[in-house]
Amino acid sequence: MSNASERRVKIVEVGPRDGLQNEKLPVPLNAKVELINQLSGAGLRFIEAASFVSPKWVPQMAGSAEVMALIDRSPGVRYSALTPNLQGLEAALTARCDEVAVFGAASETFSQRNINCSIAQSLDRFRPVVQKALEAGVPVRGYVSCVLGCPYEGDVAAEAVLQVAQELLAMGCHEISLGDTIGRGSPESTRKLLEVCLRDLPSARLAGHFHDTYGMAEANVCASLEMGLRIFDSSVAGLGGCPYAQGASGNLATEKLIHALHAMGYETGVDMSRVQAAGRYIRQVLGDLHDQQEVPH
Repeated sequence: MSNASERRVKIVEVGPRDGLQNEKLPVPLNAKVELINQLSGAGLRFIEAASFVSPKWVPQMAGSAEVMALIDRSPGVRYSALTPNLQGLEAALTARCDEVAVFGAASETFSQRNINCSIAQSLDRFRPVVQKALEAGVPVRGYVSCVLGCPYEGDVAAEAVLQVAQELLAMGCHEISLGDTIGRGSPESTRKLLEVCLRDLPSARLAGHFHDTYGMAEANVCASLEMGLRIFDSSVAGLGGCPYAQGASGNLATEKLIHALHAMGYETGVDMSRVQAAGRYIRQVLGDLHDQQEVPH
């Protein structure tokens, strides 16, 4: 591998989907579109823009088809969507998504609580989705959640993570995002997990998805870089936690990730000042929504 490619890091921006889906108040359609346009304008080339799940479960994502129809599609940008089933995939294909994603877990209890089925059942559900997406010429990304701990089971075995990742790769996913869903990972536990996974999987197929619950996300990124990973998920303005509570954290903020990577001499192709502007924009939108709700009628 050349030195230039060693220094290049791919950022997958998940704010418009993974970040906004947890917001309690409906985010206006035009604000979602504007956010995505600002992110692509900043040089982010992989943007998780939508989620084709039942609005009953994730009401914030109900307008995903409209979002995909209204965004300014920048050349070279891959706009992706979460598609947990064939119905969601059909909607994503109709909306001309460039990539789709399926979402599994390394914890049996989390799988049952999150998607109402076992890990094995979830993988069985994903196979026809992945197959049909690939037949349509659309690449598929796989997510594995709870890779460094589960809110119900505590520690999760690295071998369990590896097994799910292998299954997702075998069915045709081109990339596996390893998610520290509750943000309890440390550099040590991150290295231990990757030591197991990298025995059987190439580093180029793995991404780190770290939550910043205890302020460890950047340190976990550094540990992953040392282990050879060059793909990381992040969310503009740290969306995914509570934007109004000091210290409450969700996804690693894209701004923090870019700052850390650039400081260490890695290249991202992303304009930091424009990402910061996008972060200010969406924080203002969410702040205004919050203020409106608090105005007595």
